[in-house]
Amino acid sequence: MQGRSGQHERMSERIGPTMTMIDDPRERTGLTHRSTVRIEAIGDAPDAAVLDLSGYYAGRQWAARATEQPFRYRYSAVGDSDLTLRRAQIDGFIRGAIPASDEYIVQWLTAGQGVPDVLQDRVPMTGDVPMLFPTCRDFVFEYQDYDQRVVHLSRRVVHEVADEQFHTGQVAELGLDHLRPLDPVAVANWRNSLALLSRELRAGGVDTLLWHTLVRGTALAFLRMYPPTVTALPPAVLLPRRARLRAAVEFIHERVAEPMSVSEIAGAAGLSVRATQEAFQRHLGMTPMQYLLQVRLEQVRRELLQADPTTAAVQTIARRWGFAHLGRFSAAYRTAYGEYPRNTLRR
Repeated sequence: MQGRSGQHERMSERIGPTMTMIDDPRERTGLTHRSTVRIEAIGDAPDAAVLDLSGYYAGRQWAARATEQPFRYRYSAVGDSDLTLRRAQIDGFIRGAIPASDEYIVQWLTAGQGVPDVLQDRVPMTGDVPMLFPTCRDFVFEYQDYDQRVVHLSRRVVHEVADEQFHTGQVAELGLDHLRPLDPVAVANWRNSLALLSRELRAGGVDTLLWHTLVRGTALAFLRMYPPTVTALPPAVLLPRRARLRAAVEFIHERVAEPMSVSEIAGAAGLSVRATQEAFQRHLGMTPMQYLLQVRLEQVRRELLQADPTTAAVQTIARRWGFAHLGRFSAAYRTAYGEYPRNTLRR
């Protein structure tokens, strides 16, 4: 889901359902420098709910209808461009398609029922157990007569914290498993982080040092629930005196899906080709292109674990990551992970 978490202009009022994004007067006077988000949408018509709510998520083909009680909806959000705390309440049924997003979105139900992805995962919500939306791809949801709590986290802050805590580097994807069983201790820490955020929202708003600190703490709590599966940067590149080698490694992670040569890797690090090759061999025990192969294998594995085995094909995924010869690819994959790629896909 892609929320409009960066906007803070006042929206026009409507007759019937109301939908406002409330200005913070301090923003207009220049006393705050953070983008404050405050949203409220209220109504009692299914068509209005579709129009209002789908707009927050760039939704497509949304539909809503009444169930056994009069239709009503209420949607609210508060926070800033890094994190918003949201709540969606609907007496009725709603369904829609959501495109891939740059945000990480955790949600849980305190009432009602819902299936976040009815086409691929088909996993229903359970009580008030958090579940991460599969925002790395398109999905279609269905919810009915529900009260939903939602937390939107920006990709920027999550990836910064992931690099600080897990040394992931500047990667395009962290490889989070949105259906992984959650550690109860991690969930408790997550809830505690949200309670502290809510308290600071009431006391000081989003333009305080404490809010900034708590947002990053919440991002860490999120990553404790959903730890990155991408391989952390090798410890050998983390020393300050090896900053150029780290730059080369991060360049590989950041552009792993693009064609790449040793000379381009060397250029990103400010080294000669020979110095780059020697640094990789000395500190990582492999050539730059062997390291690139390893990272691409990781991307294949992540995609295989997330793919629908009834529709996905190993060869298609392997080719997408630059592996043309299926036999050699399968052998390299088995050496790296102890199983053939087809076995990973069937999990």
